[in-house]
Amino acid sequence: MPPPPNLCFPFLFLLLTATISTKVQALGVSWGTTASHPLPPRKVVELLKSNNITKVRLFDSDPLVLEALSGSNIGVTVGIPNSMLKTLNSSKKAAESWVHDNVTRFFSTARTGARIEYRNVAVGDEPFHQMYGEQFHSVVIGAVINVQSALAKASLGSEIKVVVPLSSDSIQSESGLPSKAHFRPDLNKTMLELLTFLDKHHSPFFVTISPFLSFLQDKNVSLDFALFKETARPRNDTHSRTYRNSFDLTHDNAVAALSAAGFPGMPIVVARVGWPTDGAANASSQTAEIFMKALMQRLHAKSGTALRPQNPPSEIFIFSLFDENQRSIASGGFERHWGVFTFDGQAKYRIDFGQGSSKDLVNAQEVDYLPSKWCVVDNNKDVSNASARVLDACSAADCSALSPGGSCSNLSWPGNASYAFNNYYQQHDQARDSCDFGGLGLITTVDPSIGSCRFWIELDTSEAGSHSRVCLFWLLILLITVLV
Repeated sequence: MPPPPNLCFPFLFLLLTATISTKVQALGVSWGTTASHPLPPRKVVELLKSNNITKVRLFDSDPLVLEALSGSNIGVTVGIPNSMLKTLNSSKKAAESWVHDNVTRFFSTARTGARIEYRNVAVGDEPFHQMYGEQFHSVVIGAVINVQSALAKASLGSEIKVVVPLSSDSIQSESGLPSKAHFRPDLNKTMLELLTFLDKHHSPFFVTISPFLSFLQDKNVSLDFALFKETARPRNDTHSRTYRNSFDLTHDNAVAALSAAGFPGMPIVVARVGWPTDGAANASSQTAEIFMKALMQRLHAKSGTALRPQNPPSEIFIFSLFDENQRSIASGGFERHWGVFTFDGQAKYRIDFGQGSSKDLVNAQEVDYLPSKWCVVDNNKDVSNASARVLDACSAADCSALSPGGSCSNLSWPGNASYAFNNYYQQHDQARDSCDFGGLGLITTVDPSIGSCRFWIELDTSEAGSHSRVCLFWLLILLITVLV
């Protein structure tokens, strides 16, 4: 299937200038950049503003992204990757340097004019996740304290909150219900120090809520329960508390764990929540739309939970803005398909970010693609021993759609090999030698997509590609001038 046409319709102007609904002020999105060919940051900011998205969470501090956000009036939670925690823990000077380079010089002030509206600095990204073991346990608190001190030194200590996003597996419950919820025993000392810090500085508790992962990992969580469906069998806890969906139950597990640790009133921010659209069974755009619409309805209604009926999460960050084809797939192929938008900024389904539930999301405009070429298996060659070539391709490309339950999992041989070859070819900017595969590859201009299995064409991220339309415009102007 060829890339979508780059057309502009008059009604988009209305969406660009729409008044932001007061119902979605607590809503933001996560903007990850773990992709081989990401959209240009300025185009992403245009997309955010076109869809009335007023808050964004970043996982790092890419200077091009920060520059693009300058003057956008979008509230920013900027992230510090786990790889920096050890350095920031051991060096106050490193923390001061990071704050200067990534916060102070972009911060909005009356003196310098509107730049970036920082809300939080997120120290690490789920550093206590069980997959890391105790790798970061001893360095998180020191890093947090040093970053806070650096912000205070820059006179920003009271304006920007320092937080630590936590994974849902930081909390355990023997029954799976809030009445038995507590923080993991190996985190007790560190968590007490962290919560004491957050409480002292009036910072919120950032935590992931993932009904999809709960559905995958917990046999007591049905698909209906994860999707907020009224047909779901409720789960009953003590004191006549009843849970009808996974989101509320997971949220109240966090509330109960905070209470057990001595911080019952600490505000909660949902650091990430979403539903993937590929790479696993029940990961599809249709299912994601059901989940997201139900979540938005709860957010718009400002619905509380059994333990906090009047105090819903203070903020929710949707995970994620785009698919990212270089995210780790240790948990499954679905990890590369959390995006509300495809990698090229095209909406997968309808969701109300504030543009009005009756209107579609606004897609990224004037996206530059590589030429309409694909790499497939040459059927005139002997492919009986091509498996090794496919494994090589998938080790360096994104074959997550071929995972069981994925959108391309039904491809038979050699169609699945062609998918792998093409993905490798696209990620290598369609270089001719990237479609060799020992002579088994063939470059074609015929789209090999089949049904819902898309053979994607990557973005043209070269400088020449990004300026191609500008050049074409001026060439047309010059031609008209000459003719006249």
